[in-house]
Amino acid sequence: MRLTEISYGEAQPVEGYGPGFFRIGGRVLQGAAIITPWDAGPWGGLEDTAALLALAGEVDVIFLGMGADIAHAPATLRAELEAAGLGVEVMSSPAACRTYNVLLSEGRRIAIAVLPVGGAE
Repeated sequence: MRLTEISYGEAQPVEGYGPGFFRIGGRVLQGAAIITPWDAGPWGGLEDTAALLALAGEVDVIFLGMGADIAHAPATLRAELEAAGLGVEVMSSPAACRTYNVLLSEGRRIAIAVLPVGGAE
């Protein structure tokens, strides 16, 4: 078996997550988070559309992690993001973190906005 080390360059992958938190670049973010190749910080949740719209032109797709289980994104949120030219893919937060890391290693223009999987929701 041949193993290949994944390189993220200067971008920071999601290193882990658990009840109410995400770990990125050695630091822990409590609650919902927005993670891009250049930054990671708290997110106000599904009602915080301004933070997501600010990514227009910087990323092509936002993976929207809905917590432990997949759920539909609010139709108005999806419509606003798509009108701003942002692709939206909705999935569970664990799947969003894994997908983000894979595409980040490929140098893609992506971001994730994730709700925690439990705990401090």
